[in-house]
Amino acid sequence: MLRITARSLASAMRSTMIPTSSRVAAVRSLHGTEESAEEFDKRYEKYFSREGIDAWEIRKGMNDLLGMDLVPSPKIIEAGLRASRRVNDIALAIRWLEGCKDKCGDQKATLYPYLLEKITPTLQELGVPTLEELGYDKPELALKSVYDA
Repeated sequence: MLRITARSLASAMRSTMIPTSSRVAAVRSLHGTEESAEEFDKRYEKYFSREGIDAWEIRKGMNDLLGMDLVPSPKIIEAGLRASRRVNDIALAIRWLEGCKDKCGDQKATLYPYLLEKITPTLQELGVPTLEELGYDKPELALKSVYDA
């Protein structure tokens, strides 16, 4: 009796699993087209330029971008800085700069100066200091030795 019940349960499970897996495969194969870099940039620029965006939504967009395997383009960085300024959150703007610098990874020596060169007019317009101006590029406790004086 138990063997018959187990066999009928197994066949019922097999019959329900096969159509599901084929449906999943069909959905994944027809998921959509790949987004170009320009469309991606425009999408995030539009996201940060929305009217009525609040600090939580800005943080979410920034966190999503920093979680991806890419360095945000200067246009996206500028849009994030402007959004931070609209909600009057300087700490968020500085944190955004820190995150973008960190995303440069081992290419920090070449990518970060390029990004700074492109976004410097926006930083000056918004009154946001760079990380170097704030001293955030050096460790906080890196003091001169008393023996070097």
